[in-house]
This record gives sequence, C-alpha cells and structure tokens, in this order.
Amino acid sequence: MENEPYYDDKEIQTREDNLHYPKYKSQYKPRSTRAKILNFIWRSIPRLLLLGMIVLIVVLFGTIKSEMKSIETEKASALVKDKPLINTVIMPLALRNIKDSINLPGTIEPWTELSLKSESHGTVAEVLVKEGDEVKAGEVLARIETDDYKIALNRAEASYKLAVADLNRDKSVYNKGIVSQAQLEAKQTNVALASTEVANARLLLDRCVIQSPMSGVITHLDAKKGLLLSVGDPICQIVKIDKVKAVVGIPESDMPAVIPLTHVELTVKALNDLKVTGEKYFLSPVPDTAARIYRLELALDNSDRKILPGMFIRANVVKKEVKDTITIPFYSVISRGDEQFVFIEENGKAVKKNISLGIMEKWIVEVKDGLEQGQNLIVEGHRDVENGQAIKVVHTVTELEGYAL
Repeated sequence: MENEPYYDDKEIQTREDNLHYPKYKSQYKPRSTRAKILNFIWRSIPRLLLLGMIVLIVVLFGTIKSEMKSIETEKASALVKDKPLINTVIMPLALRNIKDSINLPGTIEPWTELSLKSESHGTVAEVLVKEGDEVKAGEVLARIETDDYKIALNRAEASYKLAVADLNRDKSVYNKGIVSQAQLEAKQTNVALASTEVANARLLLDRCVIQSPMSGVITHLDAKKGLLLSVGDPICQIVKIDKVKAVVGIPESDMPAVIPLTHVELTVKALNDLKVTGEKYFLSPVPDTAARIYRLELALDNSDRKILPGMFIRANVVKKEVKDTITIPFYSVISRGDEQFVFIEENGKAVKKNISLGIMEKWIVEVKDGLEQGQNLIVEGHRDVENGQAIKVVHTVTELEGYAL
C-alpha cells in the first residue's frame, strides 16, 4: 500500500508531491474544482443507479396495472357479448297514487250498554221478554206484584183527604178568631205532607211496572217470575246495536298521524271482509295500558244489524298519501350495500338506474328519484342481467295489481 502510485491528472507529477497526500485512497481529498466534481460524480453513481431502478419499477408497475385493467374490461365486454339474451318482462312506468298506512286490529262494541236494576222491593209477577228480544224505549219488560203498593197508596190518599178536611174546617172558623194563625199553618203543612206521601206511594206503585229506558236488544235477563227483588237487584242487560262503535288501539308512535283523521276504513272479518267506513267519535288523550296504547272509537251505522258486538275488525289507518308519483313493485329493487337500483329496458339493453325510495303500500313502493314516466322497468329477469347487456322482452304488463309475485 505504501508504494501504490497516486494520480491526479496534471497536478500529481512527481513522487515528492505524493508525500503531501494521505497514505490511503479513502483519505484522499481532491484540491481542484474539477477533481471535486469528478469525485462527487463517482461517489453518486450508486445512488443514481438505485433511483433509476426505483423509477423504472414504478413505471413498469403502472404499465402492468393499466394493461391488466384493459384486459379485464375486454374480457367483461366479451362475456357480455357472448352471453345469450336474457328473457325479461317489462312494465311501462306511469303516475299513480300511493298511501302509507298501518293495519291495526280492533273489536266491535255496542254503542250503549245498560244494566237495568230494580227500583222497588217486591216479587216478580210477570216477565214479558226473553233474552235476544229487541225492545223499544218505554216497552214493558216485567211487572212486580202491586198489592202492597196499592194499599200504601190508598192509605196515603185517605190521610190526604183527612188533612184537607181539617184544613177546610179550620179555615171556616179562622176568621172568627177561634183558630190561631199558627194552628192554621200547621194544618196546611199536614196537607202538604199528606200530598207528598200520596205522590211517593203512587211512584212506588208505578215502579212495579218495569219499562225499558232505551231501544236495544236484551242480552241477559236476570228477572224471573216469583223472584223476590230488592232495590238495586239486576233485572236485565240491554245493548244498543243499531249504531255500534269500532274500538282500535293506537300505538304511541302513530298518534301524530291519527289525531287529524276524521274517517277510517274498516274490514269486518266475520262478514266476508265487509268494507265499512268509521267516523272518529273519541280518541283517548291518555293511554289505557302500560304498552302506551291509546283508545280510538269509531262510530258505525248498523241499521241493518249485520255487525254484532264482539266481531273482529281490521282498521286501515292512512298516515300519508302521495298522489301522481312513480310506483314500482318492491321486488324489482336490488339492494347492494347502501346502493338501491333497478334495471330499465332501453333499445334492447338493460340499463342500471340508481333510485331513491319513499313510502310503501303492501308490495308497492314509491320512487322519489331516479326514474321517469314512460320508462320500461324490468320486473322479471332483472337479477340475471348486467348493465348494458342485451335482453329479450317476452312480455309487457301494465297493471301492478295484476302482476304481484
């Protein structure tokens, strides 16, 4: 190493000059500008080579990725072209009305239910009705034995006549000063009391005839001939059914939609799904149960007596109605992640359309955005096609109700 020669172009000429440089090359420090530049270039070559290789790798990777994407696109296009035509059914889109409603259970109750009780004490002498009979207001239902009450009335009338006679006698001598004013007033009071006793006895006698306080149907009869009744004992139960009420429980969450309603459509299941309309009569301001259910009563005309108390009904409560909007079958909608879309037919091809949905009625859903009137919606075969794929239309439907899957 000590005898190794040093070369620095023209500057290193003699062996004596070499004595001024370090012994080893690694300790060599160039003195001229040119030498410094050459030394820097020489030392930077490995770095430049590494940087060039990195740039080359990045370029190659981008080129390969672009080529692969192009190949995949070509393959997908080739597959679409090579696929056989998919048979589809289409439906032209038109504007329709749609309702957001809830269907709730309920029952029929009589408009009025009355438990008739005895107002008199006595033995039932006669019962003129039976369970199931329809009665009118004022109609006689039963009679209680009247002998005791007639005797009481006769006694009261006799006492009244005696009180009147005493009063008239005292009046005739009052002006002569034989009877005082106080005695005369006492006799007048006795007449008034006797008159009251007569009225009370006549009222008790009249109450022996039990009359219906309203028109209705006898649903339960307690009175029996020979039965001894006390005041307050039950005689019969009468219900008014020429007008009935449908009672429906409304969940707390649906109350805002029910409050403004005036009529509700009902279905009576026992009468072959008879459709009737109930008029809102009463909506409870407080819930009836811990489940936060509010009582809704709907008045129904029942002059033909078809609807009977206890029958099961379904109430179709309309929360919202949208008119003249695009509606489609819900089964035609495809959901993938947060995306919802359908396929329409355009020029013999399936075209994907992203949509925004609104309210739903049964299996029909509102389309708020994404479709237009007159477009042909693919309602069958839509799950077997791809965007841009050629299709074959085998059938066209026009009514949603006639094509429910």
